[in-house]
Amino acid sequence: MRIETNLDLAEYNSYRLHSIAEIAYFPDTLEELKGVVDRDSIIIGGGCNLILTKEVYTNPVVFIKNNYSGIKQNGNTLIVKAGTDLQALSEYARDHSLSGLEYYYDIPGCVGGATIMNAGCNGQAWGDLVSKVTIFDADDQTVSTISKKDMHFEYRGNVLKDIKSVVLDVELMLKPGNRAEITSIMESNKRQRWAKQPRNYPSAGSVFKRPPGFYVGQMITEVGLKGYRIGGAMISDKHAGFIVNCGNATASDIVALIKLAQTRVKECFNIDLELEQRLV
Repeated sequence: MRIETNLDLAEYNSYRLHSIAEIAYFPDTLEELKGVVDRDSIIIGGGCNLILTKEVYTNPVVFIKNNYSGIKQNGNTLIVKAGTDLQALSEYARDHSLSGLEYYYDIPGCVGGATIMNAGCNGQAWGDLVSKVTIFDADDQTVSTISKKDMHFEYRGNVLKDIKSVVLDVELMLKPGNRAEITSIMESNKRQRWAKQPRNYPSAGSVFKRPPGFYVGQMITEVGLKGYRIGGAMISDKHAGFIVNCGNATASDIVALIKLAQTRVKECFNIDLELEQRLV
């Protein structure tokens, strides 16, 4: 197992915020993971949906990406370790003519994070594909499996939001498909994302959950904040639902923009924008 001290976390979060982990672990096996995870640990997967708010983390930081990854196939079923990259997973499914993961191609992040937040796009939610999830409970140090029914998937959430746990692996039920058609959908969605989203600056995806019947980017644009900048952070001038790091942004810059957007939208639309990203 790789162990690092005083590790700069800039390369491990998609905002590229600079924070220091006094000690960081990269477990490769379940036994190694059990040995370093407790309720005080900070778990980082793809680092694509979080905002690092501290300059220094004294709690152990445990990484679950690439080092804790892998795919096993049984017919149309894939059993995937939590650290597996979403793009690598979607490419595996394509190469094996399995349909269901096309819309997760070119989305940053890993399987554990997608499961915890019930990631979704194009009307599909991650939970639609899941049949069961295996977790490690950091409180009682036990491994257990949760069925799809007991996961209680909902918009951007499920039962895991209330449990101090680590996703170990996820069983996904896919469908047979045509490789050429799967490839076409994947590439089409990639083009659409690059056309609409700010890919030229570091960001962590959509900042807020979408309120029913409204579009966050449109509301933030209408209140005059599209392209608004605080310090090194900016509400994207391409898609106002994103905040980007356009020059050595700090967490306080990003949080200030979040609060400003929430205040303006509340004043103008009487809607409370709920944060989708996680403050750590």
